[in-house]
Amino acid sequence: MLSTPSAPLGASVTAFGEYQPPKVVTNADLEARVDTNDEWIQSRVGIRERRIAGPEDTVESMAVAAGGKALAAGGLSPEDIDLVIVATCTVTDQIPNAAATVAARLGIHAPGAFDLNAACAGFCYALAAASDAVRGGSARNVLVIGSEKLSDWMDWDDRSTCVIFADGAGAAVVSATEEHRIGPVVWGSSGERADKIYLREHKYLHQEGQAVFRWTTTELYGVALKAMERAGVEPSELTAFVPHQANLRIVEAIARKLGAPQALVARDIVTAGNTSSASIPLALGRMVGRGELPSGSTVLTLGFGAGLAYAAQVIRLP
Repeated sequence: MLSTPSAPLGASVTAFGEYQPPKVVTNADLEARVDTNDEWIQSRVGIRERRIAGPEDTVESMAVAAGGKALAAGGLSPEDIDLVIVATCTVTDQIPNAAATVAARLGIHAPGAFDLNAACAGFCYALAAASDAVRGGSARNVLVIGSEKLSDWMDWDDRSTCVIFADGAGAAVVSATEEHRIGPVVWGSSGERADKIYLREHKYLHQEGQAVFRWTTTELYGVALKAMERAGVEPSELTAFVPHQANLRIVEAIARKLGAPQALVARDIVTAGNTSSASIPLALGRMVGRGELPSGSTVLTLGFGAGLAYAAQVIRLP
């Protein structure tokens, strides 16, 4: 029999950090470029404005900014981190991976480091991987970051996509704790429909909006309910529901089906746009920062996107 490291009883999310580029692009700004207007955009996706990165911002630099804030919020030094996971689908170069670069820039010496691409479900996938690593004894403190520069992959003359997507990064620290506060992940994919979101001409993000809308609003609330069931949490116990910020109509449609009217629903999409794997940690971090989620809050997360991949889990905040 092989010896194994002694593992803690559980894993918890202990801190958040976020970064958004300073440039704000409003619906009025987009009206000057494509055939659209504020009413059309808000009625379909619920977005008023979004943040767009400048040339000085990269997937890596935004991840460093968000990750550094998460470390500071958790009272951790770079020496405390032994694994870095970056969830992203928008890195410019596949080699080297973003995680190792981000770790080095943060002063984290010789951690495990890997990128994870589950598109907009990436943060939930990475959170599950971090939780398993901690519970299995492979890590004590994991820095999990979702970072996206979707503006690099936009056709800015395509009004169906340029009004939706944006840039930013969100991070969380997952640490070994006596109590387990990250519920079992419920994940999966619908690869037979992967052609609904893809890169057109290998450079422009394209999605079949109506097909994605039908999929998310008719099928994914069942995934969310299963995640609550596996965590032993009733809808009435939820403090908040934080889904991927894809579209305000999607967010609200799923929220209505959960049967948790008391739960605060994240609506970061209105001012942040769709930031793919960054959207859930961005929204969570901002809600915590505003004092909307006190200690002990029970939060349901639900990520979904290209693949078509999805994942959900319940977390309890420290």
